[in-house]
Amino acid sequence: MLPSLSITVARLRQSRLVQGGLVVGAGILVGNITGFFRIAVTAYLVGTHARADALAVATGPLDTLNSIVMNTMLFAFVPMLMLRQGAARLALFARAAQVFGLILAGVSVAGVVLAPEVIHLLGPGLAGVQHDQAVQLLRILAPSALFAGGAAIYSALLYTERRFLVPALYQACLNGVTIVAALSLWEVMGVDGFAIGYTTGAALQLVLTWWATRELRGAPRAAMTIPLRDILVKPGMFVLYGGLIAANIVVTRAFATHGASGTAAAFDYCMRCANVVIAYLVYPVAGTLVPEIACLRGTSDTQKAYRLIDKSVGMMALASAVACAAGMLLRTPVIALLFERGNFTPESTQLVSGVFLGFAPSLMGWALMDVIARCFFALDRPKLPLLAAFIPVTVNLIVTTLLRAEGRLADPAMLGVGPSIGLVSGFVVLFSMIHLRRKAMLIAQPLVEAR
Repeated sequence: MLPSLSITVARLRQSRLVQGGLVVGAGILVGNITGFFRIAVTAYLVGTHARADALAVATGPLDTLNSIVMNTMLFAFVPMLMLRQGAARLALFARAAQVFGLILAGVSVAGVVLAPEVIHLLGPGLAGVQHDQAVQLLRILAPSALFAGGAAIYSALLYTERRFLVPALYQACLNGVTIVAALSLWEVMGVDGFAIGYTTGAALQLVLTWWATRELRGAPRAAMTIPLRDILVKPGMFVLYGGLIAANIVVTRAFATHGASGTAAAFDYCMRCANVVIAYLVYPVAGTLVPEIACLRGTSDTQKAYRLIDKSVGMMALASAVACAAGMLLRTPVIALLFERGNFTPESTQLVSGVFLGFAPSLMGWALMDVIARCFFALDRPKLPLLAAFIPVTVNLIVTTLLRAEGRLADPAMLGVGPSIGLVSGFVVLFSMIHLRRKAMLIAQPLVEAR
């Protein structure tokens, strides 16, 4: 018994998948610990009052955009790099860094220039004072798109060498610096301190990843011409997928600004709690599984890749169901224990708890869709995830519009019903399409071989 146990432990230690998962998991743990304190500081200082709505409307979309860019680099661009070796890989990286850097710089400039129009679109129900505050916050936050995106590009290169530590510090940098800036600047700058800290944290992560890749970038590059299409198509498709999934949150937050004061902030608190769960459910598995899926694709061993995906989905389904049930049952006492102090009153607890009740089921659909989609992007088969990604936001728009027309969004719990139904529906459709296609492939293969 003991010898077999020792052999198992030795194999686990030698497994790059396990080692990478441990490093990524540790980074997520640190990121979520600092993330909790970031939420706690936000709750203590602004609670669910009107200015909290402005902070949520400005910060939420930038947080989502930066997360999409990071995920695009790691789960769409990393497989592209993994298919090349040495000088050819570095040539692709250098060309992509130039292209993506220009795009991200353009996004940051657009965020500064078009901030009033963006806030009008994302927070249509904000009052005049909150609208102006959100515009100012967005302008401070806009450069973070360039900084966080640049860090993601360098992180992709680190992932190809199975160097996960520095990329795993992404959330810790953002959250840690945001906390320090918010607390130290509160008396002088108010909620602007949150935006200053967030942008500074993104800049710090850019510096760390740039420094960590100095030796890798210093190697010789192949003298080759890489078409722009080869760089943009696959990451662009992942951005489209991520944007469609994130649109559920953007749409719901926009509807929330039409509700009572603090509703948009309450939804943002729910989102940040949900992101902790999603991070633990998805990132350790997907972050280390995607490079392995990409390698299996390179060796044309798609059957083994499918088996890995099925095992991951099964594990994710169980874990997400448990997380959803626990969240729904324990939401009120947990929210009160964690955040009910300072400007976060008992009324704030009830408001956030009500919103979370309707939003909790979305955890299952969101986590399961994300794992499948990332794996299929690694297999260079993005069409099914892209088609399925249109379903959640479409269903959300229909359901939430109907609920608002009936006046039922006055109940905080109803705000999360649309995204929950949409994301669960998206997963069911995606899972069904994939298995129907796989079954058709298995039936067709013997026929081809017989010919």
